[in-house]
Amino acid sequence: MLSRVLGALVVWAVFAGGVSNAAGPSDAVASSNAVGASSAVNSSNAASPSNAAAPSKAHAFEDTIAERARPCTLCHGAQGRAGPDGYYPRIAGKPAGYLLHQLQNFRDGRRQYEPMAVLLEHLGDDYLREIAGYFATLDLPYPPPQPAAVSGAVLERGRRLVAEGDAARQLPACAACHGSALTGVVPAIPGLLGLPRDYLNGQLGAWKAGQRRAHAPDCMAEIVQKLSPDDIAALTGWLAAQPLPANTHPAAALPAPLPLTCGGVPASAQAVNAAGGAQR
Repeated sequence: MLSRVLGALVVWAVFAGGVSNAAGPSDAVASSNAVGASSAVNSSNAASPSNAAAPSKAHAFEDTIAERARPCTLCHGAQGRAGPDGYYPRIAGKPAGYLLHQLQNFRDGRRQYEPMAVLLEHLGDDYLREIAGYFATLDLPYPPPQPAAVSGAVLERGRRLVAEGDAARQLPACAACHGSALTGVVPAIPGLLGLPRDYLNGQLGAWKAGQRRAHAPDCMAEIVQKLSPDDIAALTGWLAAQPLPANTHPAAALPAPLPLTCGGVPASAQAVNAAGGAQR
């Protein structure tokens, strides 16, 4: 964990390099010092025959959003495919509105994770929107699902909650919001497949403990408070074991209105959802 935090502090400079702010006096001093130091080093190196003959291996920085988004891949894997440890989720191909909201939530304290907060605390909404849009456009294959780690009875309980909900407890089906294919809905509802069980457990647990929040009204917080620990184990066990459908893209709209008002979903999108739509 410490290495992740230190890495986040180091690579913040790459993010910050894309922010369009005028350089202040301290920047000028730093630039002057950097030039002086590098000049001295270069002069010393030039005096050495072996160094004079050494080819340059410096990587030229390209000021593109793909290059500036590289710090994300430190944890989230190459091209945002997901980290190898089961905790850092896939961000490639998620709806742009959802990704933007999560970046804002980390920056503004609705989600609690210090390395993300450090990376984002000085970044404005326009830049976060650019980052979210970049990862949303990445169309990459998913890995195979995890083997089921729970019994058949637990899996069936999870399937029922995902597909049908529990009317007696006023629990809507996961599919009612996240799409019948569970691949999410544009612009702001994420998919639930292709995520490790540990990550799903962590996020539902964070909502239940009040450590994760969304824009009010927070429909997920309301739903999770009605889930028991056994419900969560069943849901995450079933979801993590499901293969992705052939079309992994988020749906363009839902065929029915959302069962709850969700502050993270724009009102215009909820109105479109009520009119129905097809998966793209």
